[in-house]
Amino acid sequence: MNVLSLFKPIKHFIFDVDGVLTDGTLLVEGSGHLARTMHARDGYAMNAAIKKGYDIIIITGGKSEAVEKRLRGLGIEQVFIGVKDKVAVLNSLKNVDLEKSIYMGDDMPDYDVIQKVGLPTCPQDACNEIKDLSKYISPINGGKGCVRDVIEKVLKLNNDWL
Repeated sequence: MNVLSLFKPIKHFIFDVDGVLTDGTLLVEGSGHLARTMHARDGYAMNAAIKKGYDIIIITGGKSEAVEKRLRGLGIEQVFIGVKDKVAVLNSLKNVDLEKSIYMGDDMPDYDVIQKVGLPTCPQDACNEIKDLSKYISPINGGKGCVRDVIEKVLKLNNDWL
């Protein structure tokens, strides 16, 4: 089966943050604050998908007001931070067809949840256990545009790319 055919029916994008929307690096400041960087192209793609009627959902174990503010500023309404049980959050989502969903994760906290969606994906630098579960491995590392990669594929296949 051509892997691109898996992208066509996607209506919902579900992403982890650390290692997916960021490169996983945490800058620990003297105050104890943890700073992260995100790629502007990922932000553009998420906002473009929202404008075309796709759902963007964030489920992360990390806690950061700055990350939440950035994501909500892009128009993402469903941002779940500090999550201990990602599967429980996934199962609680209303009007989300998991078979028509992408989940992108990179590490062991994503292991159970990535198996619940129609198209499990990961960045190139994900851990081997997540790569083994993924139907698509982006050629791009976390925090460097891997989110843009999967969103752009879906939107282009559905003639929704700007």
